[in-house]
Parts: sequence; C-alpha cells; structure tokens
Amino acid sequence: MSVPQEPTARPVATSSRNTDWQLLEAPAERVSALQHALSCPLPIAYLLATRALDLPDLNTFFEPHLSHLHSPGLLLGIEQAIRRIQHAVSASEPILIYGDYDVDGTTATVLLKTAIDRMVTARVSPAGAASLVTWHVPHRIREGYGMRSGRLAEAAAAGIRLVISVDTGTRAFAAAEEAIALGLDLIITDHHLPDSTAGVPEAVAVINPAQASCTYPFKHLCGAAVAFKLAHALLLAHAAAQPDPAASLHTLNTRLLPSFLKLVAIATIADSVPLIGENRIIAALGLRELASPVQPGLRALMQVASLPLDKSPSAADVGFRLGPRINAAGRMDIADDVIELFLTRSTDRAQELAAKLNDLNEARRATEREALDAIEQHLLTLLESDGSFPAECLILDHPDWHRGVLGILASRVVERTGRPALVLTHQEGEAHGSGRSIAGFHLLDSLTAAHTHADGLAPELFTRFGGHAHAVGLTLASDRLPLLRQRMRVISRSLLPPHFLAPSLSCDAQISPKDLTLDLVQWIDRCAPFGNAHPEPVFLLAGISLREAPRSIKERHLCLSLNAAPGLPPLQALAWSRATDWVAHAQALALTAGTRVDLACRIRARSSQWFTGIELDVIGLRLA
Repeated sequence: MSVPQEPTARPVATSSRNTDWQLLEAPAERVSALQHALSCPLPIAYLLATRALDLPDLNTFFEPHLSHLHSPGLLLGIEQAIRRIQHAVSASEPILIYGDYDVDGTTATVLLKTAIDRMVTARVSPAGAASLVTWHVPHRIREGYGMRSGRLAEAAAAGIRLVISVDTGTRAFAAAEEAIALGLDLIITDHHLPDSTAGVPEAVAVINPAQASCTYPFKHLCGAAVAFKLAHALLLAHAAAQPDPAASLHTLNTRLLPSFLKLVAIATIADSVPLIGENRIIAALGLRELASPVQPGLRALMQVASLPLDKSPSAADVGFRLGPRINAAGRMDIADDVIELFLTRSTDRAQELAAKLNDLNEARRATEREALDAIEQHLLTLLESDGSFPAECLILDHPDWHRGVLGILASRVVERTGRPALVLTHQEGEAHGSGRSIAGFHLLDSLTAAHTHADGLAPELFTRFGGHAHAVGLTLASDRLPLLRQRMRVISRSLLPPHFLAPSLSCDAQISPKDLTLDLVQWIDRCAPFGNAHPEPVFLLAGISLREAPRSIKERHLCLSLNAAPGLPPLQALAWSRATDWVAHAQALALTAGTRVDLACRIRARSSQWFTGIELDVIGLRLA
C-alpha cells in the first residue's frame, strides 16, 4: 500500500478568527476513477483522492488482511535474533526483557514474553517458562527512560545471559558496552530514531526499521509492532519445527497472531505513529479482534473504560479511554501492573488491577488539571502585543509538576498555542522534560542541534535525550536550562517563520446538505480507523442558513439548528469548547435566525432518546 502524500490545498477564505480555511485539491480524473470503481458518494472519492489512494490500494485499504502485513524476515537483524533466542530456549538460559513504562513499552514486553514463553512451554512446564523469561520495566521517577547499566549488572548477577530490549535501546551505547563487559548478549528491538552520526550500539542484533541500513519497506512502526515482528518470526520458526508444521502454522495465523494484534493495535494508536500503510492494517485488524476480548485483563480494562465487549472500539476509544488508563500506571506508579494485567489468567486479579489503573488515571487527571491552571496563567505572560505567541519553541518549567504528566502537558501547550513545546520539572539539580511538536518542525533534530550548538561552551547540553520528530524526552542539569532556552530560541525561530505558524483549517471536501445521508456516514466509517497522518475527515458546508439563533450549552458549548435541503428535517450541529470559546465567537458574529454561515465539520450518526439522525461536529464557523 502506498503511503499517502501531503495533498495540495487552495485557500477558500479567512474566518473572523483569523484562521485560513483551505479546501484540499485532488485531480478530477482520480476522483472520477475512484467514484466509478467504488460506487461511492462523491465526497468519499474526493477524500480518498486527496489522501493519494490509488485504485490498486483500495483492497488493502477497505479489506485489510493478515497477509497484507510485511514479512518480519525483511527486518535487518531478525535472523541473528532468532538464532540467539532459539539457543537460549534450547539451553534453558534465563532471558530478561527490558521494557519501558508507557503503552508501547508495556505491551511490547507482554507480546515478546508471551511468544518466547510459548516456545519454552514446548520443552518445559508453563511454570518453568514463566521463570525462564522475566522482565524489567524502569520506574519513571527513580530510573527514567532507557536501559541502565546498574540493572544489567543485577541481571548478570542473577544468572541472566540474554537481554532483549523493547521500545528502547537504539541510543543505549553505555548500556551496550556494559552488557559486553558483563558477558551479557543484547538484542535491541526499538523504533526510535538512531543517532545520525554514531549509528547504533554494538549488539547481537539491532532490530529497528528506522536505522539507515534497514531496508524494511515501512519505517513508522511503533515499538510494540517491532516486538510483534520478532515474536511473529520466532513463532514462524517454531511452527516449522513442529511434528505437524501445517497445523502449527494454521494455529499461528488463525489464533495467535490475531490475538497479538489486539495489543499491537492499542500501542500503535496510543503511541500516535502515522496511521497509514502497515500501521493502518495493524490498527484495523486489532480493533476488529477487540470486539471479542478473551484475556481477563483486557476484558476488565475495557469494562472499567465503559467500552462494550461485543463490538469493536474505535481508534478514538483506544486513544482516549484505554491508552490513558494503561499509561497511568507508568505515569503515577509502577508499570509492572500493566504487564501483570495482560498476563494474568485470574478474573479476580484482572478486575483488581483494572480498577487500580482506573484510579491511577483519575489521579493523573487531577494532577494534570492542577498543572494546566498554572500553565494557562504562564502562557498569558508570553503573549505578544498582537495577541499571538512567540514564533519559537515554548519552554515551560516548574519544580512542582509531576514527571508523569509532562508529555500530556506539552501536548496541551501545543494545542493551545500552535507552537512546539518543552515542559520540564526539577528534581535534585536535574531538569526532566518532555516535548511535543507541530507538523513540519522536527523536534528531535532541533534538540540535536541544541545539544551540539557551537557557542563557546561545552557542547554536551543534555544528560540524555531522544525520541521522534514530534515527541521527545530530555534530561539536563537544571542550571543549564537558560542555555537550552537560548539555543532553542535561535534554532526554532530560524525554522518557524510567522507565515508557517499562521493558524489554518484544512477541509477534505466540500459538501451540500443533500450529501448528508446515512450512506455517507457509513462510507466515512469504512475509511476508519483514523489517527495521526490519516485524520477523521473535515468537510466544508458552505452558505447554509441558521434556522434559529444559536443556543449555548453550559455557557461554553454551542448548538446550531440549520436549514437542510427542501423537504428534509433541520440539521443539528454542535460546537464543543475544547480550545475555542464558541459562545463568544457566535456573539462576535452576531448570529441570528436566517444568518448564512460556512461550517467546517465532522459528520456522525447519532441515536439517543433526544435525537436520532446525522449530527455535525463543528470545527470551524464563519459568516458565509
């Protein structure tokens, strides 16, 4: 499946909120060909065309199948890793899986342990398998992200001879050298970007599609997906060695891999990797399997998240209801609870752990709200004379902010300001931070430039840092924070010209009231799952008149009743106040009955005791 490219866009006007609205363009011949091939509504053909989907891609897009996944054998280092793990299993060597404390790292740990346990169980008892394959997930506060040599020394002293990292290790040069000195063999599985000059650490194998020498055709897997690829390759080799290889392979393809994909899909969505190509296939297949969770921990987690157990959740359900509860363990306590949750066979224990994660998530939300109040006040002090924020990466810090919520806080700053942001807290002379970015600003490259910036001072700005274009983690001495601000101001201002930061709103296709049918909604649902790089479509509905004056909901949100096509009931549109004060905006526009407006909106079907029909989720509102 081809990776969608950035569509071209043409401006359609400027709203009263000084936001440029853009309608994405698509070649007419491609739109016509897609509509003819699919017999779909014109807005759907236009949507698919703007996302660069061609006719050969449609089968994979609309009917993803396990066979559409790339072979794990294409990953650099996979054969060496298989041989070393097979030797460890046959020799009953203890294996340590070194994970991470977020959704990606914990699910990756569960996936790889489950796969190796299955190989070991064929030789010894299940209890023996459980004791042979152990794991370590670092504590966010006491240890921080990544592999630590002290933990490796403890593992060696305990008789471990093989360590396998998941979702970490690409920049763990010191830990890799320590492993060699301790006589430990190391296999690294990760997806984070390698150091562009130093390459990757020395190890038995480094499995990471992001490394330059790896020719794997899809570069955007999350850490759990890379661990899944290794698990898949191990189980393929294991099946081939069984007395009845065909039956073993059938079990693998019909039972084990679909079950694994539930967790891989959760990690893929929660880690916000681009939901295109192979990631979209993983997410679609995994969400489908989540319609019938069997493992007690997964069932209990879905229950506390108020998700039904008899239908597939949406990507939004995973991203906003499952992901935060899983992450809460590593943010507020210890992530080992997540691994136990997904490994336990006890319904009672599963319910106990799921309830604990739910409580931790509530504590996380309270901690986040308290910090956001302080952040909002601080952001007001950064506003320039024209009411805009500086055209630079914003850096905020406070000693009382909890390290477990820094990434969330950075995301909120980006949403509020439209600027990349670093948010830090302090502990014992060190500043620990997380960063989030905006489209077009490579945050990891900027940190790398700041780390080695030539200003006459020692270039080693950070103690540790790493991540992606859009998300990073960093640690530095607290007294060097002013230097970080200075360097990032220079770097980011050169890469963030004012026109680049001008707020804009992209619409995927223009529609009219007569297009708003349940058939259109069903086609939109078929285009799901939506996420990073494949967002839920936004449609432009131009020149529609208000049936009555807008109504406010709880003094923050807005309800609009719109005149639909002749003979059809009025349309209902809701504008939820996330980052916009819609009530104040409507008042500024002086909206009354009969006012003609343009809407940028998402389209959904809704059924409740008060309303049944199509509902519009307002993203943008302006006078026609």
